[in-house]
Amino acid sequence: MAANHAGAEPAHGETVAHIVARLREDILGRRVGPGERLVESELTSRFAVSRGSIREALRRLAAEGFIEHMPNRGAIVRRLTLQEIGELFQIRTELEALAARLAAGAATDAPARARFEAAIVLIFDERGREPCAYLIENAEFHSAVMTLGGNRQLHDLSLRLHLPLIMAQAAEALTPQALAASVREHRAIAAAILAADPVAADAAMRAHLGRAADIAFASAPSRESRLVVTGASRS
Repeated sequence: MAANHAGAEPAHGETVAHIVARLREDILGRRVGPGERLVESELTSRFAVSRGSIREALRRLAAEGFIEHMPNRGAIVRRLTLQEIGELFQIRTELEALAARLAAGAATDAPARARFEAAIVLIFDERGREPCAYLIENAEFHSAVMTLGGNRQLHDLSLRLHLPLIMAQAAEALTPQALAASVREHRAIAAAILAADPVAADAAMRAHLGRAADIAFASAPSRESRLVVTGASRS
Protein backbone atom coordinates (compact mmCIF):
# COMPACT_ATOMS: atom_id res chain seq x y z
CA MET A 1 0.00 0.00 0.00
CA ALA A 2 1.24 3.49 -0.80
CA ALA A 3 2.76 5.66 1.87
CA ASN A 4 1.00 8.82 3.05
CA HIS A 5 1.48 11.54 0.43
CA ALA A 6 -1.61 13.47 1.46
CA GLY A 7 0.17 16.71 2.32
CA ALA A 8 -1.86 19.56 3.79
CA GLU A 9 -5.26 18.88 5.29
CA PRO A 10 -8.19 19.70 2.98
CA ALA A 11 -10.62 22.50 3.68
CA HIS A 12 -14.02 21.62 5.08
CA GLY A 13 -16.26 20.09 2.43
CA GLU A 14 -13.36 19.03 0.21
CA THR A 15 -12.45 15.76 1.92
CA VAL A 16 -13.57 13.38 -0.83
CA ALA A 17 -12.07 15.51 -3.62
CA HIS A 18 -8.81 15.64 -1.64
CA ILE A 19 -8.72 11.83 -1.30
CA VAL A 20 -9.50 11.37 -4.99
CA ALA A 21 -6.70 13.76 -5.98
CA ARG A 22 -4.14 12.06 -3.72
CA LEU A 23 -5.05 8.55 -4.90
CA ARG A 24 -5.01 9.66 -8.51
CA GLU A 25 -1.50 11.03 -7.97
CA ASP A 26 -0.47 7.73 -6.37
CA ILE A 27 -1.70 5.81 -9.41
CA LEU A 28 -0.12 8.15 -11.96
CA GLY A 29 3.09 8.20 -9.95
CA ARG A 30 3.18 4.39 -9.80
CA ARG A 31 3.14 4.41 -6.01
CA VAL A 32 0.22 2.04 -6.50
CA GLY A 33 0.66 -0.13 -9.60
CA PRO A 34 -1.77 -1.82 -12.00
CA GLY A 35 -3.57 -4.72 -10.32
CA GLU A 36 -2.79 -3.55 -6.77
CA ARG A 37 -5.58 -3.30 -4.19
CA LEU A 38 -6.78 -0.14 -2.54
CA VAL A 39 -7.78 -1.40 0.89
CA GLU A 40 -10.54 0.58 2.60
CA SER A 41 -9.28 0.03 6.13
CA GLU A 42 -5.79 1.25 5.20
CA LEU A 43 -7.21 4.30 3.44
CA THR A 44 -9.42 5.25 6.38
CA SER A 45 -6.32 5.21 8.58
CA ARG A 46 -4.21 7.11 6.08
CA PHE A 47 -6.71 9.93 5.57
CA ALA A 48 -8.37 9.79 9.02
CA VAL A 49 -11.85 9.72 7.51
CA SER A 50 -14.89 7.47 7.57
CA ARG A 51 -15.41 4.46 5.30
CA GLY A 52 -18.22 6.42 3.65
CA SER A 53 -15.77 9.08 2.42
CA ILE A 54 -13.36 6.42 1.18
CA ARG A 55 -16.11 4.55 -0.67
CA GLU A 56 -17.27 7.74 -2.37
CA ALA A 57 -13.68 8.53 -3.40
CA LEU A 58 -13.27 5.04 -4.81
CA ARG A 59 -16.58 5.36 -6.64
CA ARG A 60 -15.32 8.55 -8.32
CA LEU A 61 -12.02 6.93 -9.27
CA ALA A 62 -13.92 4.01 -10.78
CA ALA A 63 -16.07 6.44 -12.78
CA GLU A 64 -12.86 8.04 -14.10
CA GLY A 65 -11.56 4.60 -15.09
CA PHE A 66 -8.58 4.52 -12.74
CA ILE A 67 -9.81 1.60 -10.64
CA GLU A 68 -12.28 -1.23 -10.88
CA HIS A 69 -14.12 -3.33 -8.32
CA MET A 70 -13.41 -7.05 -8.49
CA PRO A 71 -15.34 -9.83 -6.72
CA ASN A 72 -13.57 -11.00 -3.55
CA ARG A 73 -10.78 -8.44 -4.08
CA GLY A 74 -12.44 -5.06 -3.74
CA ALA A 75 -11.01 -1.98 -5.46
CA ILE A 76 -7.92 -2.52 -7.61
CA VAL A 77 -5.97 -0.24 -9.93
CA ARG A 78 -7.17 -0.90 -13.44
CA ARG A 79 -4.87 -2.78 -15.81
CA LEU A 80 -5.68 -1.94 -19.42
CA THR A 81 -5.49 -4.67 -22.06
CA LEU A 82 -3.54 -4.21 -25.29
CA GLN A 83 -6.81 -4.00 -27.21
CA GLU A 84 -8.08 -1.28 -24.90
CA ILE A 85 -4.82 0.65 -25.21
CA GLY A 86 -4.92 0.52 -29.01
CA GLU A 87 -8.54 1.63 -29.19
CA LEU A 88 -8.05 4.40 -26.65
CA PHE A 89 -5.04 5.77 -28.55
CA GLN A 90 -7.07 5.87 -31.76
CA ILE A 91 -9.70 8.03 -30.12
CA ARG A 92 -7.35 10.05 -27.95
CA THR A 93 -5.15 11.07 -30.87
CA GLU A 94 -8.10 12.65 -32.69
CA LEU A 95 -9.32 14.44 -29.57
CA GLU A 96 -5.88 15.73 -28.60
CA ALA A 97 -5.17 16.92 -32.15
CA LEU A 98 -8.45 18.84 -32.10
CA ALA A 99 -7.56 20.29 -28.71
CA ALA A 100 -4.18 21.44 -30.04
CA ARG A 101 -5.86 23.19 -32.98
CA LEU A 102 -8.36 24.88 -30.68
CA ALA A 103 -5.58 25.91 -28.30
CA ALA A 104 -3.61 27.47 -31.17
CA GLY A 105 -6.69 29.44 -32.13
CA ALA A 106 -7.17 30.63 -28.55
CA ALA A 107 -3.52 31.62 -28.05
CA THR A 108 -4.14 35.06 -29.52
CA ASP A 109 -6.11 35.95 -26.38
CA ALA A 110 -3.50 37.50 -24.07
CA PRO A 111 -4.96 36.44 -20.67
CA ALA A 112 -5.61 32.87 -21.87
CA ARG A 113 -2.13 32.70 -23.37
CA ALA A 114 -0.57 33.87 -20.10
CA ARG A 115 -2.47 31.24 -18.11
CA PHE A 116 -1.32 28.55 -20.53
CA GLU A 117 2.30 29.66 -20.30
CA ALA A 118 2.11 29.60 -16.50
CA ALA A 119 0.54 26.12 -16.52
CA ILE A 120 3.26 24.59 -18.74
CA VAL A 121 6.32 26.24 -17.22
CA LEU A 122 7.69 22.87 -16.02
CA ILE A 123 8.23 21.59 -19.56
CA PHE A 124 11.02 24.17 -19.98
CA ASP A 125 12.89 23.03 -16.89
CA GLU A 126 16.21 21.49 -17.93
CA ARG A 127 16.33 19.06 -15.01
CA GLY A 128 16.45 15.33 -15.62
CA ARG A 129 13.11 13.56 -15.33
CA GLU A 130 12.18 10.38 -13.51
CA PRO A 131 9.06 8.45 -14.56
CA CYS A 132 6.77 9.15 -11.58
CA ALA A 133 7.22 12.92 -11.68
CA TYR A 134 7.09 12.98 -15.47
CA LEU A 135 3.72 11.21 -15.57
CA ILE A 136 2.19 13.95 -13.45
CA GLU A 137 3.90 16.66 -15.53
CA ASN A 138 2.62 14.97 -18.69
CA ALA A 139 -0.97 14.88 -17.43
CA GLU A 140 -0.78 18.55 -16.44
CA PHE A 141 0.58 19.54 -19.86
CA HIS A 142 -2.19 17.79 -21.78
CA SER A 143 -4.77 19.25 -19.40
CA ALA A 144 -3.36 22.74 -20.02
CA VAL A 145 -3.74 22.28 -23.78
CA MET A 146 -7.34 21.19 -23.30
CA THR A 147 -8.04 24.11 -20.97
CA LEU A 148 -6.65 26.67 -23.43
CA GLY A 149 -8.74 25.09 -26.20
CA GLY A 150 -11.79 26.04 -24.18
CA ASN A 151 -14.08 23.16 -25.14
CA ARG A 152 -15.29 21.75 -21.82
CA GLN A 153 -17.03 18.78 -23.38
CA LEU A 154 -13.84 17.81 -25.17
CA HIS A 155 -11.85 18.19 -21.95
CA ASP A 156 -14.29 16.08 -19.94
CA LEU A 157 -14.37 13.39 -22.64
CA SER A 158 -10.57 13.24 -22.81
CA LEU A 159 -10.37 12.59 -19.08
CA ARG A 160 -12.30 9.36 -19.60
CA LEU A 161 -9.81 8.05 -22.15
CA HIS A 162 -7.06 7.30 -19.66
CA LEU A 163 -3.88 8.45 -21.42
CA PRO A 164 -2.20 9.12 -18.04
CA LEU A 165 -3.24 5.64 -16.86
CA ILE A 166 -1.89 4.05 -20.04
CA MET A 167 1.47 5.76 -19.60
CA ALA A 168 1.61 4.89 -15.90
CA GLN A 169 1.06 1.25 -16.86
CA ALA A 170 4.01 1.51 -19.28
CA ALA A 171 6.28 3.33 -16.84
CA GLU A 172 9.00 0.68 -17.10
CA ALA A 173 9.50 1.71 -20.75
CA LEU A 174 10.04 5.37 -19.81
CA THR A 175 13.80 5.45 -20.11
CA PRO A 176 15.74 8.72 -19.69
CA GLN A 177 15.98 8.93 -23.47
CA ALA A 178 12.22 8.41 -23.88
CA LEU A 179 11.47 11.03 -21.25
CA ALA A 180 13.79 13.56 -22.88
CA ALA A 181 12.13 12.97 -26.26
CA SER A 182 8.68 13.46 -24.73
CA VAL A 183 9.73 16.75 -23.15
CA ARG A 184 11.05 17.95 -26.52
CA GLU A 185 7.72 16.99 -28.10
CA HIS A 186 5.79 18.90 -25.45
CA ARG A 187 7.92 21.96 -26.21
CA ALA A 188 7.24 21.59 -29.95
CA ILE A 189 3.49 21.37 -29.31
CA ALA A 190 3.65 24.41 -27.02
CA ALA A 191 5.67 26.39 -29.56
CA ALA A 192 3.14 25.69 -32.32
CA ILE A 193 0.26 26.65 -30.04
CA LEU A 194 1.93 29.87 -28.91
CA ALA A 195 2.68 30.68 -32.56
CA ALA A 196 -1.09 30.39 -33.16
CA ASP A 197 -0.40 27.75 -35.84
CA PRO A 198 -3.18 25.12 -35.69
CA VAL A 199 -1.72 23.00 -38.50
CA ALA A 200 1.67 22.70 -36.82
CA ALA A 201 0.03 22.12 -33.42
CA ASP A 202 -2.06 19.29 -34.85
CA ALA A 203 0.98 17.67 -36.49
CA ALA A 204 3.13 17.98 -33.37
CA MET A 205 0.44 16.47 -31.17
CA ARG A 206 -0.10 13.54 -33.55
CA ALA A 207 3.63 12.85 -33.67
CA HIS A 208 3.83 12.97 -29.89
CA LEU A 209 0.93 10.58 -29.35
CA GLY A 210 2.20 8.25 -32.05
CA ARG A 211 5.44 7.85 -30.14
CA ALA A 212 3.52 7.56 -26.86
CA ALA A 213 1.66 4.62 -28.36
CA ASP A 214 4.99 3.00 -29.23
CA ILE A 215 6.12 3.45 -25.62
CA ALA A 216 2.87 1.99 -24.29
CA PHE A 217 3.48 -1.20 -26.28
CA ALA A 218 7.24 -1.38 -25.75
CA SER A 219 7.08 -4.03 -23.03
CA ALA A 220 4.20 -6.03 -24.52
CA PRO A 221 4.51 -9.40 -26.33
CA SER A 222 5.78 -8.55 -29.80
CA ARG A 223 3.14 -10.28 -31.94
CA GLU A 224 0.11 -8.92 -30.10
CA SER A 225 1.68 -5.46 -29.86
CA ARG A 226 2.20 -5.30 -33.62
CA LEU A 227 -1.41 -6.26 -34.26
CA VAL A 228 -2.82 -3.61 -31.94
CA VAL A 229 -0.40 -0.84 -32.94
CA THR A 230 -1.15 -1.51 -36.62
CA GLY A 231 -4.85 -1.12 -35.90
CA ALA A 232 -4.30 2.05 -33.90
CA SER A 233 -2.23 3.63 -36.65
CA ARG A 234 -5.07 3.43 -39.19
CA SER A 235 -6.94 6.43 -37.77
